[in-house]
Amino acid sequence: MTVPPTPFRVSWPDAPDAGPDDAPDAGHEDEAAPMRPGGSWLARRAPACAAAVVVVGVVAVVLWQLHLPLLLADTSTTGGDTGAHFMMPAFFNTHLFPHLTGWDPAWYDGYPAYSLYFVLPDVLVALAAHVISYDVAFKLGTVLGSVLLPVCAWALGRLFGLRAPVPAALAAATLPFLFDYTWTIYGGNLFSTLAGEYSYSLSDAFLLVFLGLFARGVRTGRHRGWAAVTLAACILAHIVPGALALTGALVLTVVELAPRSVRLTDDIEPIAASSVPRDAAWRGPAGRGRWPTLWWAASTVALGLLLCAWWLVPFGLRSVYSTSMNYSKVTTYVTLLFPRADLWALALAGIAVIVAVATRSRFGLVVSVLGGVSAVAMVIDPLRSLYNVRFLPLWFLFVYLMAGWVFGVAVVAGVRRVRRRRVTRWALRAAAARQVQDAGAAAEVPLVPPRVARWTPGAVGGALGALVAALVVVVPPFVPALATSLPKIGVRPGANEVSVWARWNYSGYGAKPAYPEYHGLMRLMSSIGRQHGCGRAMWEYNANENRFGTPEALMLLPYWTHGCIDSMEGLLFESSATTPYHFLNQAELSQAPSEAMVGLPYGPLTVPLGVEHLQLLGVRYFMAASPQVQEEASADPTLRLLATSGPWASTYEGQRLSTTWKVYEVARAQLVTPLADEPAVLSGVGPGQTTWLGRIGSGNVMREGPSLRWYLDPLAWHTELVSGGPPAWPRVPARRATDAPAVPVHPTSVSHVRVGTSSVSFDVGAVGRPVLVKISYFPNWHAAGALGPWRATPNLMVVVPTRHHVSLTYGTTSVTRAGDALSALGALLLVAMLIGWIVRRRREPVRIG
Repeated sequence: MTVPPTPFRVSWPDAPDAGPDDAPDAGHEDEAAPMRPGGSWLARRAPACAAAVVVVGVVAVVLWQLHLPLLLADTSTTGGDTGAHFMMPAFFNTHLFPHLTGWDPAWYDGYPAYSLYFVLPDVLVALAAHVISYDVAFKLGTVLGSVLLPVCAWALGRLFGLRAPVPAALAAATLPFLFDYTWTIYGGNLFSTLAGEYSYSLSDAFLLVFLGLFARGVRTGRHRGWAAVTLAACILAHIVPGALALTGALVLTVVELAPRSVRLTDDIEPIAASSVPRDAAWRGPAGRGRWPTLWWAASTVALGLLLCAWWLVPFGLRSVYSTSMNYSKVTTYVTLLFPRADLWALALAGIAVIVAVATRSRFGLVVSVLGGVSAVAMVIDPLRSLYNVRFLPLWFLFVYLMAGWVFGVAVVAGVRRVRRRRVTRWALRAAAARQVQDAGAAAEVPLVPPRVARWTPGAVGGALGALVAALVVVVPPFVPALATSLPKIGVRPGANEVSVWARWNYSGYGAKPAYPEYHGLMRLMSSIGRQHGCGRAMWEYNANENRFGTPEALMLLPYWTHGCIDSMEGLLFESSATTPYHFLNQAELSQAPSEAMVGLPYGPLTVPLGVEHLQLLGVRYFMAASPQVQEEASADPTLRLLATSGPWASTYEGQRLSTTWKVYEVARAQLVTPLADEPAVLSGVGPGQTTWLGRIGSGNVMREGPSLRWYLDPLAWHTELVSGGPPAWPRVPARRATDAPAVPVHPTSVSHVRVGTSSVSFDVGAVGRPVLVKISYFPNWHAAGALGPWRATPNLMVVVPTRHHVSLTYGTTSVTRAGDALSALGALLLVAMLIGWIVRRRREPVRIG
């Protein structure tokens, strides 16, 4: 009996791999039938499970090295800049909320809080502090970006549609990036985060999610709202990754608008049905033309910029009042971009670029371009206000992502090759068996297809991912022993000190051996504030104050004294135009000053001149620690010793210290003082520091501007120099600032001075006579009952009372109102989009079955 032919079909899950050459009978009509995934439950779930294991494993290692129990303990945070950042969200909660920017009197005679610095991380900490303790909220806020980075890298791969295990490989690639030790302050890695750059880390995480959302949305017309919100969050967290996010949006848009002949291919899965736009009118590059794609991209970026315009507009237009620290541009590009410790990752990334070009992979080429842009930006950055090495972490982030991508692609390619061989062998056997049956064989030959679903890239990748995750979890405990044994075979890895840094930071100020000295000094200043009145304090700088947890520990004077004693030195150097004058004072009043700002004409230790400068800036207290400074201070009649703290015994870097702090009161350092001469209005100056303070010339030497020349010449102090004023005031060219004429005026009397967080009020005996207010100038200050305020040397304010009661208040300007209006528009558009989405969902027919 003749056995009829048995129809058969070879199918496997990754349908894009299938082709005529893979089928046993290309002409069989069943070959056109849709292929369905098969295999066991474990094979189908392996990719997702392995990805979860990898992501959780990376996060677990990060939290383990950061000492999770310390993160959840109610201890303060110290270490590097982080120790000074610690007080900022607390001020946000007590004085700014629900407003997101405002005036902070804590540092540099006051500065615009968050107007010239990134606000989002501290907003999140402040909000979390309403639910959990402030100490824990701050710690979790500092590590949030680092913990989210592997999750966001995985999301980047998923949103691009990359095959498993590539998204998991991207997440795993963030682990060596986070622990990279070749830079420790520029941002991104854990060392930088612990040093104070936690805002950069958070922005990196948002950057990856935005790139994924934009890559998916520019093809499908969806996710506009989510992409816009993520872009705004990226910019609000840090401007450098935010700038690269905008660059990435441009690159992805160009890729989608490219002609079909050069359009890039994808090693991606077919986009799921749930991601297909519901709007049938959408016709992207694969449809009716390019305009829908261009409109989606432009509108998404515009909406994201609108949502953060309330911060971005003032930041952009008021940055002329910021201070550049004049850091020298780092030009050791080869050492920076290709460190020996990262050669393995760089080699993999180089291979990845070749693979991306050969396969025309959209993901590979876009990430390669963004990495190249980061490197080029670091090289060509003119270094006016942005330190060029801020771009370095982005270069390494994309290097590691490319290394992870090429590993995942290699796994996919290897599995495909194995599967094709297995299917081909079975197809040949099946064809031979059917020939036998067609020839009229007496017995049927059973055909059992191989279980090829077990060999999907996701399944095998899942197994490899699980192995990688296991190594991630198991290997780190043996790193110390490994680090000591590897040099014996010629390998010299860098020391991983993340765990040490984290313990130092998160154990807090109270765990430091010198804490009794620090605590005693803070209690003393609180007592002085209660007995003698609140005011500003200038403290002698010395790097050995790191014994408290950070050299910046005394910046927390306002925090520990509940806002009574402000610190002249603060963390956000660039946010105040008074910063240069403080560092000049620091050099005059410290035995071992930091001289942090490059190019200033620093002088030697000269306590009398330093005290006169303190009087100019309205500094009420001076805290001295070294015997030499105390000796000069005791001989100065302008200073009155109020109290001492110590002697305190401590150790710093193996050196035994015995420190006694002496606190002096500075005479004639009133916050509001009448002027005895008419101010002189400078001509030829603008709001920027280059025309007001001066500019850096050759050899990093400051070319003195009018304000700096005036500040360094006590003989010129009789006449205040101002940026504007009544027509009756004398005018003087900027180049002759120290030759301003003295026009005597009978000074008025000042009384009932009341100082608030963002306001000051006082009474005068006579109107029409100039008064100097020793608060840092910023355009948001407004006067009631007086003309002005005008910017006065060095960076204070002058008003002319028109009534006997004068008040100055920090408020809004046309710039801030414009930013607020744009953000309100963006919020309305976002709400309208949400409402439209809800309406469309309700109008859709209900599908049964």
